[in-house]
Amino acid sequence: MTEISSCSWPSNDQLMIRYHDEEWGIPLHDDQKLFEYMVLDAFQAGLSWKTVLHKRENFRKAFDGFDANKIAEYDEKDFERLMSDAGIIRNRAKIRGTMLNAKCFLEVRKEFGTFDTYIWQFTGGKTLVNRWKSLNEIPALSKESDAMSKALKARGFKFIGSTICYAFMQAAGMVNDHLIYCHRYKV
Repeated sequence: MTEISSCSWPSNDQLMIRYHDEEWGIPLHDDQKLFEYMVLDAFQAGLSWKTVLHKRENFRKAFDGFDANKIAEYDEKDFERLMSDAGIIRNRAKIRGTMLNAKCFLEVRKEFGTFDTYIWQFTGGKTLVNRWKSLNEIPALSKESDAMSKALKARGFKFIGSTICYAFMQAAGMVNDHLIYCHRYKV
């Protein structure tokens, strides 16, 4: 039996392995999923991805399936409901940021037709393919994530620094940061 080579960051956590194998780095063009990734990456700030991923289903329930139209309409009652939800990360600024980002997301979509059209411009509409041999080679940000962060902040988005943008780009397949020996690395 041949052992499959993979990126080492999922470790032996089954949920992380499934995420790595089935989602991470696959080019994504669905607006609702892009918004979901943006929300989850913002909540990851200062925490591990494993923590966020293991609460993903709770986030999905708490935030109406990551429906930006619904979240944009949230009021103080919704904010208090989220703050009392032990199943998610209860960070006031991140919850408020998500509520605001939903409105900003809808404005971008209104202007560009889809959020996908807007966000993929930062990589020229294609996946940037890297050739990393070890995890310590993978950067935390790039000139593209710097540009994305600056542009999103100018549009009013919160919790969208360059490092968060780079993590979003990795998740959404805008950059291919699978290690070259990984079974998911394709050029």
